[in-house]
Amino acid sequence: MERVHSENKLKEVRLLILDLDGTIADTIESIREAVNLTLREFSLPQRSYEEVRRAIGNGARMLMRRCTASERALSEEEQEAIFGRYHVLYGETYAHCDVCYDGMVETLETLHARGYTLAVLSNKQDEYVKALVEKLLPKGLIAMAVGQTERPKKPDPTVPLEMANALGFSPEAVAFVGDSEVDIQTAIRSGMLPVGCAWGYRDASILREEGAAVVLSAPRELAELFD
Repeated sequence: MERVHSENKLKEVRLLILDLDGTIADTIESIREAVNLTLREFSLPQRSYEEVRRAIGNGARMLMRRCTASERALSEEEQEAIFGRYHVLYGETYAHCDVCYDGMVETLETLHARGYTLAVLSNKQDEYVKALVEKLLPKGLIAMAVGQTERPKKPDPTVPLEMANALGFSPEAVAFVGDSEVDIQTAIRSGMLPVGCAWGYRDASILREEGAAVVLSAPRELAELFD
């Protein structure tokens, strides 16, 4: 664990907003399954785990654009058709992810028992964020789970600030926990403590470069950080 410089900032935190993909659980195989089913229907090449890993982070529409970027030029109509089909197929594959990262559930239970409020914000489609949180985590652990809707998506600060306000916290009392540069940017733009997760889909060096105040190497270190 690379510790934050100011211990006072840690003591102020009472709300943790966590990313989902690459932070709470490794969801790539369920995403890749839907990606490749979609690409197959459009006679486009299949994508590997690593290709999908690099493509995620900015929502489902951008995911599919990145997964088709190296192919022939696609019209906006084709791109929308591909995204629309992916959205349907992911509704069939998202539940194939059925386990969190090792130690994550226990860590969140420990933090909840200590009085921390926990929330989830993802750029994944809202309906699947809510369904996965319900599937993966014990009931009552997460106070609010939000995914991509018509509202601005991460790294825009609008939704995280709305969430904090709805839960009764100022930005200074919030840590935003995530595995990508998008999550670190979201935290900084929202005035929240940026906590990087190096067990996810981006290297620790990327999280540091983006300005993470602390970089963790395993879920259990969240409980050590907020003790």
